[in-house]
Amino acid sequence: MPLPADPGPGLLAGDGGPRAIPEVVAAPGLVVEVASDDFAGAVVRCDDREVVLRDRRGRERHFGRTPGAFLVDDVAVSLVPPPAPAPAGAGRTAVTASGSVAVAGAAPRVARASRILVEGVHDAELVEQVWGADLRLEGVVIEILHGADDLAAVVRGFGPGPGRRLGILLDHLVPGTKESRLAAGIDHPQVLVTGHPYVDVWEAVRPEVIGIPGWPQVPYGEPWKAGVARRLGLPDDRELWRRIRRSVRTWRDLERPLIGAVEQLIDFVTAEDAAP
Repeated sequence: MPLPADPGPGLLAGDGGPRAIPEVVAAPGLVVEVASDDFAGAVVRCDDREVVLRDRRGRERHFGRTPGAFLVDDVAVSLVPPPAPAPAGAGRTAVTASGSVAVAGAAPRVARASRILVEGVHDAELVEQVWGADLRLEGVVIEILHGADDLAAVVRGFGPGPGRRLGILLDHLVPGTKESRLAAGIDHPQVLVTGHPYVDVWEAVRPEVIGIPGWPQVPYGEPWKAGVARRLGLPDDRELWRRIRRSVRTWRDLERPLIGAVEQLIDFVTAEDAAP
């Protein structure tokens, strides 16, 4: 199950990486063909998840918005949604990658004493990519645990208290795991531990976003990231991470358990009684 070519001019462009797949705005009425099917039709609708096409007989079909899955004038393309219309009214604002309303012209808030901790660099980068605008507006800093084995010591060293809350995001937070045992050992009113059920935060990215039908199964004991990259036909996991980072644009590209866990932490550390 090799990974499809990288959509768009990515970080590998120019250094021997795969050729870019051109992006075409899927304006209503644009006629396209489906590369893996004999279906052709005009675009009815295109959003972050799917493309709806209607053929000349009036039949409508839904297709995942996989890069290179469509042909325009016999060229494989990546269909992208039309740009959203500019919001009307002087007081209206745009929407951030997390789906919240962006506050135009707002300066980042001075950092709160409260913090959110995540397990690794990739967790921090993914959270910043989707929730960064919200975090800066709220003055919330993301810090990296580099593993959760010393979680209790980290909490003690942070010294949570009134106006100094601590939110912690853990991978693989399911019953019976090491992470669940570590979380159970934290009992403080100013500390909230949440998490998602995936082995790694990569798996919290919807697979169709990077053009695969599902995340490969990696046997227990084999390094998960390296095992996934190998099964997708990539030389190493660094290249796969670059592909993931490039593909994730909004909260819609993530699985709901991660979205809920992060939103819960942001609400917790920005609550009124958490203000410095």
